Amino acid sequence: MLRTGGHAVRMPGRRLPFVPGMDAAGVIDQLGPGTGDRLAIGQRVVAMVLFTSPRGGAYAEQVVVPAASVVSAREGADFPAASTLLMNALTARLALDALTVPHGGTVAVTGAAGAVGGYAVELAKAVGLTVIPDAAQRDTELVRGFGADHVVERGSGVAARIRALAPDGVPGLVDGSVQTTGIVPAVADGGTPAELRGWSGPAERGIRVCPVMAPDGMTDTKGLDRLRRQAEDGTLTLRVAEVLPADEAARAHRMLESGGLHGRLVLDFS
Repeated sequence: MLRTGGHAVRMPGRRLPFVPGMDAAGVIDQLGPGTGDRLAIGQRVVAMVLFTSPRGGAYAEQVVVPAASVVSAREGADFPAASTLLMNALTARLALDALTVPHGGTVAVTGAAGAVGGYAVELAKAVGLTVIPDAAQRDTELVRGFGADHVVERGSGVAARIRALAPDGVPGLVDGSVQTTGIVPAVADGGTPAELRGWSGPAERGIRVCPVMAPDGMTDTKGLDRLRRQAEDGTLTLRVAEVLPADEAARAHRMLESGGLHGRLVLDFS
């Protein structure tokens, strides 16, 4: 999105170069003043990096970030796996929080085989929700493995297939595949779809469309560390599609655009 201009509206007046990337894993080599005793030089950590900042994003050998955006890496995970957690899991967490569906309620998730969608299924199950995700036939077992209660076929007509399982519509929906207007019919009157690319509606039937952006929570240290603990206790599954050397970033972008990845692409700057 950054490379193709999708974030230009958030970067008025900025000049090239733009450095992409919101997730990083590595070792702390320097601490600024006022960071307290939570972090230490040599500590293995993960961080969220704001690519719209003047310093740019995480495609770098070294990054400087607010201490609030840094937490310990998951115990037992290597750096590539550890680096796949924060941005997508935080997005899923913020989306579910926006839905405010109570324990025992039902939510739907589109793009459930993807990184955000997969985390949304796992996090929803962890708080006692019934989850109806969509998936291509080849991904059905993968998505069931995240804990999904029902899986409907993705593609045209997915909203009707969700309605077949929830005749009154679902009170909350995480739109991981950004279907926007196409998925609104699956939502109950007065319900909430959480949208990940800034779409805010309008929608009829009292439906409240809620845009969700990961930067809104990237300095919530306690929230980020809770995601790390959930990765450690098995609630969240870290998925690496492939690790590529940093000088193959262009290839990584082509792979991402082609779709069909199970997990995150990771660039290695070590």
